[in-house]
Amino acid sequence: MKNKEKFQAPRGSLYIPGGRSGVLLIHSLGGSPLEMKAVAHALSRKGMTVYCPVVPGLTFGTDISGLSTWQDWYKSVAAAFDHMRSVCDNIIIGGASAGSILALRLAAYRQDQACGLMLFAPTLSVNGWAIPKTIKLFHLVTDKWTARLFKFRTPAPYGIKDERVRNFALESMRGSDNLPADITERGGGTVYEFLSLVRNVRPMLSLVKLHTLIFHPRHDDQSDIKNTMALQRRLGGLVEVSVLDDSYHLVTLDRQRGYVVDRTMEFVDRLLARQADKVSVQKAASTSSKQLGAAE
Repeated sequence: MKNKEKFQAPRGSLYIPGGRSGVLLIHSLGGSPLEMKAVAHALSRKGMTVYCPVVPGLTFGTDISGLSTWQDWYKSVAAAFDHMRSVCDNIIIGGASAGSILALRLAAYRQDQACGLMLFAPTLSVNGWAIPKTIKLFHLVTDKWTARLFKFRTPAPYGIKDERVRNFALESMRGSDNLPADITERGGGTVYEFLSLVRNVRPMLSLVKLHTLIFHPRHDDQSDIKNTMALQRRLGGLVEVSVLDDSYHLVTLDRQRGYVVDRTMEFVDRLLARQADKVSVQKAASTSSKQLGAAE
């Protein structure tokens, strides 16, 4: 309890203390913890500890210069996981879009300390129907300093099919004088780091043995469903896929967010029930061993 009272999450983070089971959520590139709010609050109502941290360089408006590296992003995510380890016995890792790649890397290195993985529109390749084909030319850039000369704008519909939700999200992001004038812009340096992260993580995919749930829109504007098909083939553990027919990329905000939340809760319930069964079996085995020792 003391750890929970003393812990101060970075400003702008979403942190909800709860019980000894928890979920670490990682938002998208250029997004914020607010995009995970619906999922986070539903998990909290189940009594879970939930943490979606601000990640400098990944979070919108935290690195306008584009100087942060993917290693910096991962270090922040790993630190958040370490905190969760200090207050939780069971941890599930979740990531959205580019955040899913950080979640996969964390799962590869920490899967003995986690009990499940959730990916919301994972993005190994930025290849949705709204993405200009010219972005492929950016892959020819071999150094970050050249990459920083480029600017990319997230094309409409900005990952959200529901026009009302889309307008609300855009207006919410425009609310600070400290943020870039063009909230849809991504610096080339940041995109370069993301692509470097993907290249680092791809060889690790088969090492991820955690039970995984993936949500992906059938008509994703930013990340083609082939991304999830590739993960389904390459991940080393059991993979469940939920295909969404009425959402675009930001599935935790769009029209089917209610279904995404409900399916997430059902998945979490199954993971935690399995963990409870494991603990019961271990306790029973320990008791039997002690009884045999006493009889001997």
